[in-house]
Amino acid sequence: MNSSRPVRIIEPALQPSLILTAFIAIAISLVPQGLWSALIVLNLRTTPRVPWSVPVMVLVLYLLFLYLNGRWPPARSAVARKQSLRANMVAPRIAFWSGLAGVAAIIALVGLWTLLATVVQMPGSVLPNLAPYPRVTAILAVLMGAAISPLCEQAGIWGYWESALLQRYSPATAVIVSAATFALLPHPPNQAPFWAKLIFFFLTGLIFSLLSYLCRSIFPGVILHFLALFLFFVYVWPLDAARHLLSQGSDHNAIYLSLAQTALFAALSVLAFRRLSQEARTTCNR
Repeated sequence: MNSSRPVRIIEPALQPSLILTAFIAIAISLVPQGLWSALIVLNLRTTPRVPWSVPVMVLVLYLLFLYLNGRWPPARSAVARKQSLRANMVAPRIAFWSGLAGVAAIIALVGLWTLLATVVQMPGSVLPNLAPYPRVTAILAVLMGAAISPLCEQAGIWGYWESALLQRYSPATAVIVSAATFALLPHPPNQAPFWAKLIFFFLTGLIFSLLSYLCRSIFPGVILHFLALFLFFVYVWPLDAARHLLSQGSDHNAIYLSLAQTALFAALSVLAFRRLSQEARTTCNR
């Protein structure tokens, strides 16, 4: 991984302390999500027929990302902010292999979660009931809710935080610490065992950390993050409560199938990540 390590061009005098950067990264990841929760609740309680919370949140995110990407004062930190966010376009071949590696990894994680749900009881997690509200409001609310988490977490954890770690430590350390930070954030499903979520989201974080590091961009991670959230919220977590535990005589054939799915697609993801690393090294050496 060292061969494609980013060049350190942020001036040391402009680097905030690592602890401060960690707080900034977590704030970028979580505060906008909290703001959206408050806005959509207020919107649905007062004027559900007018989804005003969506354009308001779009404007907030737009202004936030402009600032994080180096727009506006203070001018002395503009370059550092832009480099830290890493909102960079990627070459087509990088995009292809990052997409292949990411999709294969997510399919492996679906198998892993299914296995975890046969070991411990998962409460299940479904989208909130928006049936009483106008269809347009419901659709826009779901789309905005699904977009905020990928955008903010990718910017905070794999933009600012991983960039700061790469300035000080080896790529392997930066990748692992970024993934561990993500694993410790609050995640659905609510009330699922902490140890199961810690393992699962640490592995998920490793995928996003590798994508951000190898691609030098958060864009591949944003797209994969959005797709993964949609897949798990709609097709995986809602089924958890109905799964039979291994201790209760669950279907062994289903377990073997999940094991095979996890192993096969994990192997495919590793191969694709290796090719992505080669492509990234070639691109960086041009």
